Amino acid sequence: MLSYRHAFHAGNHADVLKHFVEMQLLRYLMQKDKPLWYIDTHAGAGCYALSSGYAVQNAEYEGGIARLWLRDDLPASLMEYVELVKRLNPDGQLKLYPGSPMVALELLREQDRMRLFELHPSDSEILRKNFAGHDAQVLIQAADGFGALKALLPPPPRRALVLIDPPYEDKQDYRRVVVALREGLKRFSSGVYAVWYPQLQRAEAQRLPEQLKELSAKSWLHVALSVRAPDADGFGMHGSGIFILNPPWVLRGILEEAMPYLVKCLGKDGQAVFMLECHES
Repeated sequence: MLSYRHAFHAGNHADVLKHFVEMQLLRYLMQKDKPLWYIDTHAGAGCYALSSGYAVQNAEYEGGIARLWLRDDLPASLMEYVELVKRLNPDGQLKLYPGSPMVALELLREQDRMRLFELHPSDSEILRKNFAGHDAQVLIQAADGFGALKALLPPPPRRALVLIDPPYEDKQDYRRVVVALREGLKRFSSGVYAVWYPQLQRAEAQRLPEQLKELSAKSWLHVALSVRAPDADGFGMHGSGIFILNPPWVLRGILEEAMPYLVKCLGKDGQAVFMLECHES
């Protein structure tokens, strides 16, 4: 299915959680001088205009990044995330929001490499334009990231963050996430894998975290942010989560500090809450 366009949702509460966690993972991996690969299976367009086009139709960013934009009491880790977004908006006005690949590009070093996949023909073309001039570091393919991932693992430096962030419009995406991670761990057991998923009333979404816990990773961390109570009719996304295989040990402490703040700032009703759990074998 090729109807999904992330521009409708750019900068919303789910993006805040996803990109904040992505930054923490990359920062940790970059503490070593060794090269690193960033692999994004569903890269989208890379960067999104918030003042025009799809993003203004629902203005979901107003319930996400906009609520953090002018705060002066941000925890240090969240301040780093907001400052990254501000670097893309040097006039101080919130007009652009970075997708996951642009967040990574802002952080990656000269020795690091990016492998980006986007199947939607319009978004893949915009992605190429947004990353023009970075050909030495970034390889972009208009392809299905699920199918392409297998050939990349293990990456040459044996160090990588793999982000899997499908649209989940097709319920088969849930199954494909589990299959991709199972195969990925066989080929590259030490990789760091991060999976974003929506919190929905849909059974597949609710089962996914439990299925991921059963994979063969030595450790995992699961964080979720619900910004409101689920709708009575069962429709709509009321939050999102990120499940990380082989997470850095410092991530739990960072999230324990940041997540209560995100609940306070991004919560839409009294049912807003976060969940954090982890396991190490």
